[in-house]
Amino acid sequence: MNLSAANLDFYQPADSPVHRLAPRVKVVWTLLFIASNLLIADGAWPAFALSAGLALFLSILARLNPARIFRRSLVALPFALAAVTVIFSTAGQTLISGQVGVWRIVVTDTGLWRFTGIITRSWLSMLGVILLTATTRFPDLMHALRHLKLPASLVAIISFTYRYFFVLNDEAIRLLRAREARSARLAGTGGLGGSVRQRARVAGYMVGQLFLRSYERSARVYQAMLARGYRGHIQTLAPHTIAPADWLGGGLGLLALILIQLAARRLPF
Repeated sequence: MNLSAANLDFYQPADSPVHRLAPRVKVVWTLLFIASNLLIADGAWPAFALSAGLALFLSILARLNPARIFRRSLVALPFALAAVTVIFSTAGQTLISGQVGVWRIVVTDTGLWRFTGIITRSWLSMLGVILLTATTRFPDLMHALRHLKLPASLVAIISFTYRYFFVLNDEAIRLLRAREARSARLAGTGGLGGSVRQRARVAGYMVGQLFLRSYERSARVYQAMLARGYRGHIQTLAPHTIAPADWLGGGLGLLALILIQLAARRLPF
């Protein structure tokens, strides 16, 4: 376990038109991008390809590494696999059938199309979220949510959850370093000494200590934030105004989504 701030913070600083766009515009456009993917019919692969191409274009425009963005977007696929049951529960033409114990398994063409559509939508939506977090600083993102009238308590919960990830990470690294310093190793091996039961007891003790130490440190962090002027929301130096360039960028993004929806309804698939 070797987490770092670079692994927990997705923001990648750069001087690009996407980075300079107002956070509120990017948040609204990301939500519209997700909604656009949900409205695309199953099997409309040209429209899905256009959405993926739009995300790729924006990542290049933002001077991000498309390969890195793609790898991070794959995190959505394991969760989307929960929809695998639609392959067997959707009526349609039978492609594969078989008997598994007392159950008869039937794979239909409609179910397969629907499942691949769910996977594709989940992946594209994750691409949009990653582009948002990679081009928007977290405090600015929280301010955008406040300006968009998201409940203040919910914004505060998201903000503290994000910040205390780093607190938890620091405490976990300290505990692991202490365990490494106090654990005997067999000569010529890289494993820790002791039986499986002993190591399980140490791991349980570490989890308890991690909870207590993180709780105590989070209280100190909160008191320090109050002493520095925290009043329920994070202050930033950004003006948080929407300039004409932001309206233009948002309009162009909306136009692109409209064209994708028109393509989804007119292109053959």
